[in-house]
Amino acid sequence: MIDILSKVMNVSLIYATFRAATPIIFAALCASVTQQANILNIGTEGIMLVGAFFAVIVSYFTGSWILGVLAAMLAGLVIAMIMAVGHIRFGADICGIGMGINMLALAVTKFLLQAMFGKNGSFSSPDIVAIPKVHIPFLDNIEVLNKIFNNWNLLEWVAIIMIGVLYFAIYKTVWGLRLRAVGQFPEAAKTAAINVNAVKYRAMAISGLLGGLAGAHLSLGYSSQFVENMTSSRGFMGVAAMYFGGANPVKASLGCLLFGFADSVGARLQAYGLPSQFVLMMPYIVTILVLTISMATQMSINKKKQSSLMMAGERHRLRG
Repeated sequence: MIDILSKVMNVSLIYATFRAATPIIFAALCASVTQQANILNIGTEGIMLVGAFFAVIVSYFTGSWILGVLAAMLAGLVIAMIMAVGHIRFGADICGIGMGINMLALAVTKFLLQAMFGKNGSFSSPDIVAIPKVHIPFLDNIEVLNKIFNNWNLLEWVAIIMIGVLYFAIYKTVWGLRLRAVGQFPEAAKTAAINVNAVKYRAMAISGLLGGLAGAHLSLGYSSQFVENMTSSRGFMGVAAMYFGGANPVKASLGCLLFGFADSVGARLQAYGLPSQFVLMMPYIVTILVLTISMATQMSINKKKQSSLMMAGERHRLRG
């Protein structure tokens, strides 16, 4: 048993964890931006799936992974703006729209796969150009760092950069202040001459681009193929991580690492006889635990706030 654990829990597990967590991190960032504007982006799953499909298709036909990634981002943007128009312009329930988008994405990608290539289930080809890996030569001579940081997929580095960029944008810029004001105090934002709908549209557009990147990583980075429903609820995991981190990009990304760790450990244990059903179940168990902990924590915070307000009110009454 100890021998198995030593083989599973080694240095290479660090990279495997981050690699598995990367699409979930992009999904969490996608959901965090819209949540700051008080829009729950349940459609993250559908945005990712459409992005993954168009990334593969464009890469296959053009021979360019760059165009594939751009196509994924554009597809994600289109889907996100459909959701935005339905919710902001016509007042439709965002959760209903999101679930509809998820089902539509699954059906459309399956139909297009059959119509374009006559394939069912998956599509792969040597003509699909994958996103390149970044090799750092000087790490070759440092065994530990080489196993952890070398030969990362380009989008995995982009994910780290985007965490910092979004955190700075949300909490340190005027745009971020307006975004949070629209999400928390929309009426006050209106009195400050902030165009609430415009801010929400921009948030949805950014989330679409990030969701497209998540899909591109799945189909051109994590693998070099498209598989029906290949997101496998990673979009929902991203939303769960967003709740875990309170829509904070840094904290939400830490939650994503839990999912990546569970996925990586499960995949390694499967080689030692662990049933595949249990391996597939592990990320969902972690999702339930993360949501339970985050919701319990939020309820505790709300109770403390309520108690503080009641005490303040009582003190004011006694003084009066």
